[in-house]
Amino acid sequence: MEPKYKRIVIKLSGEALAGESKFGIDFETMKPIANAIKKSLEIGTQIAIVVGGGNFWRGRSSGNMNRVKADHMGMLATVMNAIGLSDALESIGVKTSVMTSIAFAQIGELYSPAKAVKHLEEGKVVIFGYGTGNAFFSTDTASSLRAAEISAEAILKATNIDGVYDSDPNTNPNARKYENVTLDEVLAKNLKVMDSTAASMCRDNKIDVIVFSIKDPENLIRVINGENLGTIAHA
Repeated sequence: MEPKYKRIVIKLSGEALAGESKFGIDFETMKPIANAIKKSLEIGTQIAIVVGGGNFWRGRSSGNMNRVKADHMGMLATVMNAIGLSDALESIGVKTSVMTSIAFAQIGELYSPAKAVKHLEEGKVVIFGYGTGNAFFSTDTASSLRAAEISAEAILKATNIDGVYDSDPNTNPNARKYENVTLDEVLAKNLKVMDSTAASMCRDNKIDVIVFSIKDPENLIRVINGENLGTIAHA
């Protein structure tokens, strides 16, 4: 069966790599995620990944710390996750390229759209680290920017929640889940799909966003094959 999406960006939260400990990287948690990525690659999808850093550092929770410095610490955390994910994928035979927004010559390549596309076309999984390289921009915005630059068809936002709700399902048992929504509605209703900068960029560049739970890593394959899981935010 042909996959629905031929080139995607997966936005993988740092928390998804932390497992039950909620901090750092749990390699036993990461193994099934890596296996699902490998299977998705084998059915013909080109895969780029943007990893968050919330399992190590959250700049917005840093109190009175200078925002620019706090955000750069957060971007450094995403590089650690990129290295860990690369190692997990390489250990099961998946070729990867870690690309970062500023130079880390010993661990990867300096990002360029042309190089990233070349790696994807060669069958590698490209893992983007260090966000956009700028403070005040989230990894959601990094995902939308990279997706636009490499002409990805969709962003698959893999989280610990199974979609987008009109209120917090952890505190409101009557919260209503959206199955389909437009990015215009996301912006107008301030839905927690991604931040407004990222949502605007996806809307303007005709990039769909699918929010789904990665607690079952096989969901990744199901979404790529076109199953209606989680919430689809249409461009």
